[in-house]
This record gives sequence, C-alpha cells and structure tokens, in this order.
Amino acid sequence: MDFTPRLRQILLILLQENQILSVKKLADELKVSKRTVQRELEYIGSSLNKYKVSLQTKTGIGIWLEGEEEDKNKLCELLQEEDTLASGDKEERRKRLILEILKDRTPKKLYYYANIFNVSEATISNDMDAIESWFHRCNLNIIRRQGYGVALAGSEKDYRLAVRRFMDGQNIYSLLDNDILNRVSTCFQSIRDKRLTRLTENSYMGLILHVTIAINRILQQELIEPNEELLKKLIKNEDYKLATIIASSLEEEFQIEIPDIEIAYIMLHIQGSKLQYIDDNEAENDNFRERQEILEVINDMIDVYDESIAYELKQDEELVSGLLAHLQPTFVRLRNQMNISNPLLEQIRETYPDIFEKTRRAGRLITERYGYQVPEDEIGYLSMHFGAASVRLENRKESVRKVDIGVVCASGIGISRLMVSKLKHYLKDRAELVTLGKEDLTPLRLSKLDFLISSMNSVQADADIIKVSPLLPEQDLGRIEAKVRLYAKTPKKLYSEDDFSRQLEKVNFAATQIKHIIRSFQCMKVSNRISFDELLVAITEKLTPYNDRRLLIQEDIKNRERLSSQIIPEYDFALLHSRTKGVLQPSFHVCVTKNRGPFEDPYFQGIHAVIIMLIPEDEHVAENGELLGYLSGKLVESREFLQVIFGGEQEEIRAYLEKILKVYFNTYLDHV
Repeated sequence: MDFTPRLRQILLILLQENQILSVKKLADELKVSKRTVQRELEYIGSSLNKYKVSLQTKTGIGIWLEGEEEDKNKLCELLQEEDTLASGDKEERRKRLILEILKDRTPKKLYYYANIFNVSEATISNDMDAIESWFHRCNLNIIRRQGYGVALAGSEKDYRLAVRRFMDGQNIYSLLDNDILNRVSTCFQSIRDKRLTRLTENSYMGLILHVTIAINRILQQELIEPNEELLKKLIKNEDYKLATIIASSLEEEFQIEIPDIEIAYIMLHIQGSKLQYIDDNEAENDNFRERQEILEVINDMIDVYDESIAYELKQDEELVSGLLAHLQPTFVRLRNQMNISNPLLEQIRETYPDIFEKTRRAGRLITERYGYQVPEDEIGYLSMHFGAASVRLENRKESVRKVDIGVVCASGIGISRLMVSKLKHYLKDRAELVTLGKEDLTPLRLSKLDFLISSMNSVQADADIIKVSPLLPEQDLGRIEAKVRLYAKTPKKLYSEDDFSRQLEKVNFAATQIKHIIRSFQCMKVSNRISFDELLVAITEKLTPYNDRRLLIQEDIKNRERLSSQIIPEYDFALLHSRTKGVLQPSFHVCVTKNRGPFEDPYFQGIHAVIIMLIPEDEHVAENGELLGYLSGKLVESREFLQVIFGGEQEEIRAYLEKILKVYFNTYLDHV
C-alpha cells in the first residue's frame, strides 16, 4: 500500500470513527498541526479508488470517507494488516528502538521513529510504553511531551550503564565468542572495586575484551610463555591483587586455571587504562602529564597518517578521545613487551589495505620516539580508529543535504501529484518535492531547485530536466536516484540575489548574534568550595530552563575537558568552551566566587574565574566560531578585560563586552 505511516493513521481514524471529522479533530488525535494533516491529505489523490473508497472534504464541515460499508471494512483490515507487516518482529523492533534512543538523546518527534520503522505513531507510542521499564532499570526516563518530542533523561553514569547493558545483550562483538563475552562481563559486574568503577567506558570495555580474548586463548590451550622476571616485578603491586580477584572469579565461572602470566597481563591492562577520577594530587599531576604526552603523540601520528586530511582529522573529537583511551594501555603493553591478539587483523588488512598501511606508517612514529616495536596486531586496533574517522570525514564531505526537486505538468496538479506521491515513498526524506505548472518556471523559482522531473516533452527551461514516464518505471526511478546522489554531494547553489543582498544578510546575521551575546550575558556567583561537576550543574541551571539542554551542555563541556583540560592557571581562569546542541545561539558568560576569592577545589588549581563560551552545532559553526574566537583572544591580550571579569560586576563586564564586540563588528564590516 502506497500510504505513509501517518496517512495510514489518518485513514484508520476516519474509518473507525465513521463520521465527519474536522481537520482540527484529526490533528488533535495525531498530536500534530492542522497544516501537517492537510499536507498529508494532499497526496491521497486517486490512491483510494482501487479500494472503492473516496475521500470527501467540505470547507467548514470536515472530512469523511465515502463507500460501501463492506469496502470500508476491507480497507480498514488492509491498513491494520499493513501496520503489522511493516512493523516486522515486535520484539526486534523494540530492541532497535532502544538503540535509536540511545544513539541520539536529543528530542525527536514520534513521527521520526515511525518513519524509521515504517509504522504508525500509535504503534511507536505503544512501543515506547513497552520499553520504558528497560530504561527504568537503568535509572533513565523517557520524557514525552506534546510539541517537544521524545528524549532521554538521566545521569551520564546511568546512560553509560544502559549503553553497556544494551551492548552486552545485542551481540555487538559478533566476531568474538558471544557466550564468553557475556560471562566475562557478568564476572566483572560482580566485582565491587573502585578501581574498576572509575574506569571510563572505553577503558572498561577494552579490559573486558582483553580478558575475553585471553579466556578464549586459554580454553583453546594457546598459552603465553611465562616471564618470571616480569612476574617478580609486578606481583607486589597493589593492582596485582585486583587482577587476582578477577582471575578467581573467571576460574570459578569457566572452571579453568588461569596462569600467573595472564594475571600479570590483566593487571598491566588495568594500570594502563585511563581513569575517570584521581584520588590524590600527585596521581592527578602524573595522569595529566601522561595525557598531555600521549595527546602530542596522537597529534603527530595524525600528521604522519595522512597530511592532506590531518587538519580535519584533528577536529574529530571521537578519534582523539578514542586514540587517547586506547594508547594508554597500549604503551604499558609495549613497555613490558606484552603481545596482544587481534582477531580482526586479517580482515582489516585484506579489506582496508590503504588504511592499514597508513596506520603502520603512523605506528613507526612510536618506534622512532620510544624505541618500542609496534606489532601488527596493535596496528590493526589503531587502524580501526583511523578507519572509522576516515569514514566519518568522508560522510561529512559528502553532503547529506536534501535535494530540491520540481515535478512539472501542465497545471501543477493531477498526474504530477501522483508522481510526487510515488517519489516521496521512494526517496523518503532525501528530497524536498514541489509540484509546478509550466507557468511556475520563473528564474527565481528555478534558482531554488536542483533539477526538474517532467512527463511532458514540451517543458523548456534553463534547468536540469529529467523526462520520465508518468508511471515512473524502475528505469526512470534509477535515473532519478542517480541524480539525487549527485546533487546531495554538491553544495547548495546560491539564489540569484545580488552580492549586496547577500552582504546585508551576513551583516544582519552577525549583528543578531552579537546582540544576543550582549543581552543574554550573565555573571554567576558560586561557593568557593564548589566542585567541577557541581559548577556545571549550577551554570546550566542559569542558562536554560530545559533539563535535556542542560544535560547536553554539561556532557559536551565534560567531553571537551577530557580531551585536554580547559583550566588555565597561567591566566587565572578556566575557559569552558564547546560546540553543543544545548544552545541555539552563541553565548558568553562568566562565573566567579561569591567573595571573589579563588576556587578552592584542587581541580581548579586556584583560578579566580570561569568563562563559558558555547557555540550551537548548526550550519553557522564557522561564523559563530570566528566571533567567539575573537573574544577568547581578547581574554589573553587584554589584562584590563580580565580585571573587569575578576571584579564580578555583571553590568561592568557587559559594558566592556559591548565595547570589544563593537570593535569586532566594525572590523567585520570592513571585510564582509
């Protein structure tokens, strides 16, 4: 049936109510706008004819379906059957729905998920009810509000736990023995030791995978040769006791004996893993120095990997944080000449030879700098990080923008509407379709479209036109598909306005952003004894009333802080800056203590002010980045600016901020 999930819902409501309904009543039932309902109804056309049912509308009266009761009942059964067929296996769909919600915690409308699974919003709503208990077990809540959508609420710690539980249950690591993986994970969950609970998610999963591979090796009698010298050196280490506890749990679970050398390897993996929390200042300083050194290595490795895309790769926070978490235990292994098995090595080498070779080249940098020989198994693991980043970069370069298509016929109605209905079903959300008559093909209209589709030979226009059969056979759909892929990878062409108009738009945009920064500026005052996490909560409570946005801002700042600290004791302030979906416009704020003294928590290293700069994650990242980059430069260049900030008087800071931004705007006008 060529009906969208929402259209199926509308028809089912009309059939089940079996009376005249207003558009508003339908919209209220569906929890959407009247315009949305009207837009859906525009594409029914003659699709109902084959079911001997017709849609009737009358202004001021409402909408209803006409036809014999037998035909309407048959259509109702077919629609309900279609919903069931489209939904596939209910349990499998609900598992995938959990995954979709975990993948993206930003608010999404029910229709977004209905489209993904090709079911009605009512079905998705029922699914949401069913999976709520799974999230509750992880101390998370699904928030559903009309006009807001669906979002996930809860702490970052509980979110990570949910991700881990889902991964453990979904056979993500299919290349490993899933039974062994799950049993190892169960053993770890039974061990209550803070040295495990403070591991980051990446490090925790890395440790489980390392142990899974080791257990698999032991079960197959592939034992590592003993190293008595290494054992003597490590056996007195406190972490060796933890490794012994882990080994005992594993021996009981798998009914095996774990050699001492394997216990030593587990201990070294724990030591090398990146910690989330540090107990004392000395350990914190050691960890900071190690992180900085590894970040320098990563920076150089990216240069060696591929100089032509090095800049873009360095902006990939997922690549940098992933390599950081991976290389810390890697250096421990290399220092102690530990061998590690990579079950994916041959597959990586054969499938991605170019990525593997470039990673091998980057790995030589470690050998040159530290003298460690990097085995191919380690190169294989590093290739997975670089390969994923290369794919992400390629996807960013290949624009995912919607393609604007005009469907043309003599009057802009009739056959073109039927074509649009079929194209909508075929292209889904990859294209924006508009029906046009020949008289609509003005230069301005054409400048806003990528190409035209027409079933008429008489259409003549200064545009890219695909001539098709009105029935859109597979051959024509293939030509359209190729054209959509082509335009999706090219930047949107500029409209035909003159350069002056575009200049005005840029100036107006800059002025709007500057005005927002000045008007929204806040100077917040907190306790001297506040911790970093408490500070983030206090700041975000002032910045937005929406809990989901607070959580986004907090997590994005934390992610940026994990990459490299934004505490700058040399200048006596912290610069917490990040791109985030938690804000809609760029913002600049200041936080000082109530008595203007230093922050006492050791994490802040005695600074006197925290400066918060946030950039929305949208198509204006470059413009907003330039604007806030100018402000961050002034923090270093102008001691007077900092003194005003340390004073903590909101209106004085705002006045100075306005003075700086006025200079920026005048300079901007000279170069626009």
